[in-house]
Amino acid sequence: MSTLSTLKLVATKKPLHQPAIVIRRNKLSTKLWEQIQLAKSQISGQAFTVMKYRSIKDAETGLRKQVELPKRIKPWWFVSDTGKVCFSVRYGSWTIELAKGKPSVEVASAEDLVKALETIKHAVEAGELDSQIETASASLRSGFKR
Repeated sequence: MSTLSTLKLVATKKPLHQPAIVIRRNKLSTKLWEQIQLAKSQISGQAFTVMKYRSIKDAETGLRKQVELPKRIKPWWFVSDTGKVCFSVRYGSWTIELAKGKPSVEVASAEDLVKALETIKHAVEAGELDSQIETASASLRSGFKR
C-alpha cells in the first residue's frame, strides 16, 4: 500500500480571489480580535500592543526604510450613565447597527465584555452581519467619490 493511497485526493484548486464580503468579514474579525485582546489585557493589567510597519525616509542617507511602530488601538467600549459597560462595533469610522436602531451592546462587567465581543466575532465569521458590513462599506466608499 503506497503512502499517497492513505490520503483523500480531490480535484479542487485554491481560488485566485476571495469575494469582497469575505475580505470585509476578515477585516472586521481582525478588529474584533484586537478589541478582545485589549479588553483582556486591561482586565489583567498588562499592556497590549500590536506592531505595524511604517516606511520612513532616513534623514542622514535619504533612503527609505521600514520601521516597526506600535499601532494605536482605541477601545470601542465606554461606561454608560447607568454604570454598565457598553460597546459599539465599528467598521472604519462607521458604527454598525446590530439590530434596527440599536448600535450598542450593554454588559454588566469587563468579563462579560470579552464574552460579548467573542460572540459578535463568531457572528461576523458566520456571516450573520454581512448586510450591515456591506452597508457600512458602501457608506465609507461613497465618501471617497467626487
